[in-house]
Amino acid sequence: MHLLDRIDQWARIAPDRPAHVSGQSQMTFSELRRRSDALAAWIDRELADKPGPVAVIGHKEPEMLVAFLATVKAGRPYVPVDLSIPAQRVERILEGAQAALVLRPAEIAAMDLPDAAAPARRVQGDDPFYILFTSGSTGEPKGVVITLANLESFVAWMLAEQPLTETGEVFLNQAPFSFDLSVMDLYLSLATGGTLFSITKDEVANLKDLYVALARSGVTSWVSTPSFAQMCLIERTFNQTMLPGMRRFLFCGETLAPETAQQLLERFPEAVVWNTYGPTEATVATTSVLVDRELLARHSPLPVGRAMPGTELLILDEQGAEVPEGERGEIVIVGPNVSPGYLAKPELTAKVFSLRNGVRAYRTGDWGRTREGLIFFEGRMDGQVKLNGYRIELGDLEANLRTLPEVADALVLPQVKEGRVDALVAFIVPAGARPESDFAFAAQLKTSLGQRLPAYMVPRKFKFLEAFPMTANGKADRRKLAEML
Repeated sequence: MHLLDRIDQWARIAPDRPAHVSGQSQMTFSELRRRSDALAAWIDRELADKPGPVAVIGHKEPEMLVAFLATVKAGRPYVPVDLSIPAQRVERILEGAQAALVLRPAEIAAMDLPDAAAPARRVQGDDPFYILFTSGSTGEPKGVVITLANLESFVAWMLAEQPLTETGEVFLNQAPFSFDLSVMDLYLSLATGGTLFSITKDEVANLKDLYVALARSGVTSWVSTPSFAQMCLIERTFNQTMLPGMRRFLFCGETLAPETAQQLLERFPEAVVWNTYGPTEATVATTSVLVDRELLARHSPLPVGRAMPGTELLILDEQGAEVPEGERGEIVIVGPNVSPGYLAKPELTAKVFSLRNGVRAYRTGDWGRTREGLIFFEGRMDGQVKLNGYRIELGDLEANLRTLPEVADALVLPQVKEGRVDALVAFIVPAGARPESDFAFAAQLKTSLGQRLPAYMVPRKFKFLEAFPMTANGKADRRKLAEML
């Protein structure tokens, strides 16, 4: 069944079932289908044969879901953009996407569209379904193209693995829709007639409001980064009493610490914990493992599990040959969930995407190894890190720092605690005389950088130097800088 048909059927089977709840806003499946069909017809008329995707800019409003479905019903991919992203970054994303249209929730809500059938030209097979822009090493965001076939492969795997109750699940939506983790909760919820319960940025900023929202959510399926769950565990009442219907925790986006999994199993004795792994280029996740007490007793750090059926996860050496079990190499994903590449970037696509025995393959740039038939993720091979679930190219951040007039040169390193990236530290060579107050200068740079980049990319700490130490090859010595942390 086409994914859109699977979603639309709930308007007939359970029309009054809430499809989405965000703050005080709520939308039923009947409303979702009617409004997305009408908007799809409008998009089809408005754009006619004008090429390009549709960008959707907002923050977890129900109208964002309407726009997503309407866009693909009109035969185009959508580009989700969250309001937390600075205006300059949004402009670069829209330029890179060559968006034919930009939709915002308030504009959609104000539209007085007549009921209409969705056009017949909906997205099919290998057509792009959505385009997610991630951090790029040149300072320019890059768009990862995910097709309908990619997404349907991912959804089919998750539905086969997780015993989800149709019209009986409430999924937590923690991540913004511009972060691919949200694809897991959004489409598993829509495909099963579930309710997507969005936690807004305002609720996360006020922990008291967050716990009130969680207590009324009725969440049964928790989808988040491990960091978000660890933050919630600080609250002693965060347990099965607060969320009596909790059945499963699904984690992706960063390393799951054994201590986090252990605490969740203790506080939520009726729930299970799953660890997953996968880059945006392979449609959210590719591996999974059930984290129970037996696994916790055997492994620390935790494995990321086994590859989804129909997909291979290979550990290769520099020559592209498979390494023996137990040895470290690059993780390469081969399967139907692998993206066709980056939007309008053929050289970058050719660098990391290829065909392996006729199947698309992606070089992740991640270190990994296998032990006892399980896959272990062991960090990035290059300058890319994950902080609080967000993937950040250090080169992107450095390029943006160097554009500031106060900065002559910049390097950024991750500060690691207990095997996880805890913060980003920027080493700065000031343009001109070194400021009298490092604190004031750091605050100034944070403000300037915050106008260009999302908040999660702004370094927490700044260190100012007259010059960077150099290696024998004349390059900045990152190892010596790391010793200063």
